[in-house]
Amino acid sequence: MNDLSSAPKPERKRKPDWIRVKAPTSKGYGETRQLMRDLSLNTVCEEAACPNIGECWTKKHATVMILGDTCTRACAFCNVKTGMPGRVDPAEPEHVAELALKTGLEHIVITSVDRDDLPDGGASQFVKVIQALRAATPKTTIEILTPDFRGKMRAAIEAIVAARPDVFNHNLETVPRLYPTIRPGARYYASLRLLEEVKVHDPSIFTKSGIMLGLGEERLEVHQVMDDMRCADIDFLTMGQYLQPTPKHAEVAEFVTPQAFNSYGAIARAKGFLQVASSPLTRSSYHAGDDFAQMRAKREERLAKEKR
Repeated sequence: MNDLSSAPKPERKRKPDWIRVKAPTSKGYGETRQLMRDLSLNTVCEEAACPNIGECWTKKHATVMILGDTCTRACAFCNVKTGMPGRVDPAEPEHVAELALKTGLEHIVITSVDRDDLPDGGASQFVKVIQALRAATPKTTIEILTPDFRGKMRAAIEAIVAARPDVFNHNLETVPRLYPTIRPGARYYASLRLLEEVKVHDPSIFTKSGIMLGLGEERLEVHQVMDDMRCADIDFLTMGQYLQPTPKHAEVAEFVTPQAFNSYGAIARAKGFLQVASSPLTRSSYHAGDDFAQMRAKREERLAKEKR
């Protein structure tokens, strides 16, 4: 009988130099971390083990994760814990607004766990957070990164769009072929429809989506995802390297080179996206404020040309 406990474990791929980052130690990082604790706020930066946390938190940029720290789904790429979430915190919207006010944020990113247990999927909490931010710090631009609101999409979109975030982001995450293993609780075309619905309800809201590379996708599959996004009139595409959070998560199939990311980025721009962020360390909210300002300027420039 074989002793399975003594069997050699598969080695995780060694990270190349271009994906390595320094551990966070700055004063700004510590201050941001303490502020999050004081306000009882969760961040996707910590929960998803983002490699850019040191850089972003030093600048007091943090992506707030509302609706708790426990997700009702178990995606193969995500490090957020899975289980039955607790009750929704009614003070959370005010705490998010207080964070933006205290840190002087010009641009804030709000995301959430999946809450399939809630009748509206958590849409009303997004609305309350947006309203609290508008009241407390009206000059702060607001970017939301939502789940797919499975089975509740249309009502969720109507409510959130009416609250008028500046950017509505929902990530496709990977190519359709890999959904059964990487994102089993979601449907590729349902996610596309969600972003398309945002534009139908309010064409002035910027839409954004992202995918991870290095999961085993083929180049032409990535090009097809770009085409699908443009058909849904998505304005902003992000592409970053998938990193395996723990041995129980999906393995890295490939570390995509910076040169390949540059090539993907050039193709995406040629396909008509207003804004593209493509590099190994790119994440949905990485440099989000600067990217939003550039995207808004590009739209204004494009509209001016169309009026001539």
